[in-house]
Amino acid sequence: MSSNSYIPERALFVYAHPDDIEFGVAGTAAKWAQAGCEVTYVVITDGNAGSHEQGMTRERLAEIRREEQRAAATAVGAKNCVFLGYDDCFLQPTLALRKDLVRQIRRYKPNVVVCGDPNFYYSETYINHPDHRAAAIATLEAVFPAAEMPLVFAELAEEGLTPHKANFVYISHAHDADYYVDISDTIELKIAALRLHKSQLGDWDPAPRLKEWSANTAKKVGFQYAESYRRITLKPIANEKTEQPG
Repeated sequence: MSSNSYIPERALFVYAHPDDIEFGVAGTAAKWAQAGCEVTYVVITDGNAGSHEQGMTRERLAEIRREEQRAAATAVGAKNCVFLGYDDCFLQPTLALRKDLVRQIRRYKPNVVVCGDPNFYYSETYINHPDHRAAAIATLEAVFPAAEMPLVFAELAEEGLTPHKANFVYISHAHDADYYVDISDTIELKIAALRLHKSQLGDWDPAPRLKEWSANTAKKVGFQYAESYRRITLKPIANEKTEQPG
């Protein structure tokens, strides 16, 4: 299935670290933002362990990575960038994290929640980061059923937050992907946004690798560049639309 059947009015992208969105799904975020979608990023950890620089502290690195993430979000047109402030490399799918994510879902009321793959997997050169898995598990548990249940985290009503049921969940990097977003028009924005994470990239140019990954994904559906998802429908929409949301 291609992406052209639906553009959400509001979308929430929930990932573990600064730069996770840019490596994985910023092409989709940019495409939707260009079409009028209100895009919100929720970054769970500050990525404050991701440095080998002598003398670097967690506190200083957190500041740097938040600044880079804000700039990257702005580059693709995201309206909001929320930081939950958890520590890098220690993330667990706790009830406290679930509540924090339910709070954001009820606040921003997304039609689509985008998150990573909760499954453990590995290749010859990579193991799915435990923070990635924990973030995905916590997000899915927040989306369903917690966010829509008025008696779950009922105290959030004191913050003016009411239950919300998302229409769809998009799980990125899923091995059983069934939905592909054409990012041919936004691949350059994705690359530009990733380049803003200078503390992580150094002198490395991400363009060749991102284009290779996106092109390989796109071959399955005939696009030039694409991002893939497992799409879960929680509340169907009668007439999914391709144009700017009204």
